[in-house]
Amino acid sequence: IPTSPFQLIDDARQVGAMGFPIVQKMRKGGYDGKGVKVLKTADDSAQAFEVPSVLEEAVSINKELSVIVARNSAGDIQCFPVVEAVFDPEANLVDYLIAPANISLEEAQTAERIAIQVAECMAFEGLLAVELFLDNGGQILVNEVAPRTHNSGHHTIEANVTSQFEQHLRTVLDLPLGSTAPVHAVGAMVNVVGGADAHGIPDYFGIDVALTTEGVHPHLYGKSRVKPFRKMGHVTITGETREEVLDRMMRIREQLAVEGKPAPGDLSKAAEH
Repeated sequence: IPTSPFQLIDDARQVGAMGFPIVQKMRKGGYDGKGVKVLKTADDSAQAFEVPSVLEEAVSINKELSVIVARNSAGDIQCFPVVEAVFDPEANLVDYLIAPANISLEEAQTAERIAIQVAECMAFEGLLAVELFLDNGGQILVNEVAPRTHNSGHHTIEANVTSQFEQHLRTVLDLPLGSTAPVHAVGAMVNVVGGADAHGIPDYFGIDVALTTEGVHPHLYGKSRVKPFRKMGHVTITGETREEVLDRMMRIREQLAVEGKPAPGDLSKAAEH
């Protein structure tokens, strides 16, 4: 399985073992960009995690890709079309994604082949998100995997014959796997996250615009509290051309926001002080 060169370490004293720049990933507890640090020089060693970690040689990234693969107990496998993800460097989360990825047919076939290889090597049953890098040399490398329904598959609710959620149920219940064919030529997803200073009861902006725009489908998660960059929902955009979907998505993305307002109890406590 193609990956960036890596080494396991026990604590921060070993963080320079492969030189710099390096990516350090906690072996346990990492989620949604947490538990990952990019250490560019030896001067950054003071920021290193003190826990058992994986060091990975930094990759010169051209694109970040994802393949959702489903495998049942009989070994039947289905892949969803390759997704291209764009990350928010401040939040270290997916900002938006689009499917199919803007890559060659050969690159898409390679990405799917690697995802299937990962699932089969793990004898995996269920739904697996295989996140990949396409580097500047044209090589496709495995970045990480998530053994569950995944952010990079949320668009499938509206964009594919079978959603990732239905496919997950089919795998674990040993039902025949559903078709992963697209029902729209292009599907995209933008995350709805808390603002940089958002705390308290969620206060949503731009949802009305999303609800009244053709091909746009908002999904809110019903979380009672917002925090900075916390995932509060997502919006799926579908259409017939990449340009149409990207234009619609960018307009929606500019208007969507989640801020926080104090709960009544919080206001009472503030008045007491």
